[in-house]
Amino acid sequence: MNDITHLRKMSGAGMMDCKHALEEADNDFEKAMEIIRKKGQAVAAKRSDREASEGCVLAAHKDGFAAIVALKCETDFVAKNSEFIALTQSILDAAMAQKPAALQELQDTPLSDGRSVDNHITDRIGVTGEKMELGFYEFVNGASAMSYIHPGNKLATVVAFNGTIEYQPARDVAMQIAAMNPVAVTPEEVSQKVVDTEMEIARDKARQAGKPENLLDRIAEGALQKFYKENTLLQQDFVKDDKITIRQYLQQQDKALTVMAFKRVTLNVE
Repeated sequence: MNDITHLRKMSGAGMMDCKHALEEADNDFEKAMEIIRKKGQAVAAKRSDREASEGCVLAAHKDGFAAIVALKCETDFVAKNSEFIALTQSILDAAMAQKPAALQELQDTPLSDGRSVDNHITDRIGVTGEKMELGFYEFVNGASAMSYIHPGNKLATVVAFNGTIEYQPARDVAMQIAAMNPVAVTPEEVSQKVVDTEMEIARDKARQAGKPENLLDRIAEGALQKFYKENTLLQQDFVKDDKITIRQYLQQQDKALTVMAFKRVTLNVE
């Protein structure tokens, strides 16, 4: 019974799964752990065609670095499980400590027991029987940074600044990103593909409204400026005070203060 309890604590598997694994392994603890892991891998293979559309999104910041991780699963029931949330938190902790450059590097990063993030996810698949995957890893760097997790653990943002900023203004900007979903910091950072698409949509609307062909480009340019106002962070109206923009709000803190980068991850349907 002590071995079963210890195996259950180490693996997170169910009591009967641990009992059967120990029996199959002739009470060899290491072999029993391997059996449970292999079971997880088998479940993962079986579930590879299933959609992992639920999950847990967490974020953190420290010393100018901020990161978001999203561990995905199939059902909201599993997403709200305390052990699933704890695994997501441990992956985030590893990301904050090691600062990996890409998602695959984070998947290969060892957790506290020396085993990789991928191995821990596979083990958890064996426990729940659901497909799971590390869906997102995003990060920003700056002179200072802030993170925000929206209640429910389905949406998080991180933002980096070029200078020192107090907690509340930084949090306000992170919450603005969560609420208003900007596409870029400034108009200059909007991709050419998005610009071309918005211009063409505006031309089509004007054409359908019967506007003269020689005015279409001018009308489209006006629509593009409206798009920038609504969808680039520094030009957006501040949600807490729509008389000023985010750029103006930051300049109230420090004339030179601005946003260097941001990331936003959500599992919600928008």
